[in-house]
Amino acid sequence: MQSTQVRLVSRPVGEPADDDFEIGTADVPELADGQVLLRTVFLSLDPYMRGRMSDAKSYADPVGLGDVMVGATVCEVLESRSDRRAQGDWVLAYTGWQTHAVADARHTRKLDPEQAPPSTALGVLGMPGFTAYGGLLEIGRPQVGETVVVAAAAGPVGSAVGQIAKLKGARAVGIAGGAEKCRLLTEELGFDVAVDHRSDTFRDDLKAATPDGVDVYFENVAGTVGEAVLRRMNTYGRIPVCGLVADYNATEERAGADSAPALMRRILTKSLTVRGFIQDEFVPTHHKAFLEEMTAWVADGSVKYREDVVDGLENAVDAFRGLLTGRNVGKLIVRVGPDAT
Repeated sequence: MQSTQVRLVSRPVGEPADDDFEIGTADVPELADGQVLLRTVFLSLDPYMRGRMSDAKSYADPVGLGDVMVGATVCEVLESRSDRRAQGDWVLAYTGWQTHAVADARHTRKLDPEQAPPSTALGVLGMPGFTAYGGLLEIGRPQVGETVVVAAAAGPVGSAVGQIAKLKGARAVGIAGGAEKCRLLTEELGFDVAVDHRSDTFRDDLKAATPDGVDVYFENVAGTVGEAVLRRMNTYGRIPVCGLVADYNATEERAGADSAPALMRRILTKSLTVRGFIQDEFVPTHHKAFLEEMTAWVADGSVKYREDVVDGLENAVDAFRGLLTGRNVGKLIVRVGPDAT
């Protein structure tokens, strides 16, 4: 059997280009004891992948040139040599941008399609949902009546942040790009207010949407949006930082009001708590509760979600470019193979 793969062949400068990648095939290795043969059904596309394309120092090693791009996947088990998994099982794995792979069964998590659509393991019930849950509840700690602001609010992390904030009794203000996404936030996802960052009156609109200031700002964008929200922070405000997507394609440092001295001045004068985090640091303490609570919230409709599904592994690179510019609505997923469910 052969696997079709998308491999990184050069380090992108600015926006990733088609010729930074190649599509090729490779033989799938024979199974060893404890391993499973997987067929990829869904591939997750996430902003962190842009950092893995770079060789700049970061919290994770870069993808090697010539290697398969990394990524979480939902797969069907085609063959198993492990007591942990059986043929026909659905699993969450981390096999990357390819159609087939061999993996250690211990490094997969079995999914129950009767409990939730398997694709949700890449979104609301997966890493993005857990990022929202852990970051908001452990660092943001929203209180009843407080104002929580989140940028990229129509994405999988931001949409979950706002809805969890509402469940905790806070007021949710979402920032998104365009009228369609703003309508989604208020009419479908239950945000109190939505602010369009593309509007010429964005700063005034944000001020009107946060008349009592901002108590929690869930930062996943930065740039001019983050700069505007920082000006609205209340004393003792909390800022969980999980991403800086506005600058992921930048080729030089951005200067301006959110430069280090100005940022530190605001942290000092407003007694702000700012903490960056990578979601897996909360796995030992929060993941079990997340799966229990979020699964229940999704089942009873307390938390809603959107998925933006692109068909074909060959379209992954273009879809990823769109992710970094806000083209998608909801969790961006590539359907790599047929979905039997």
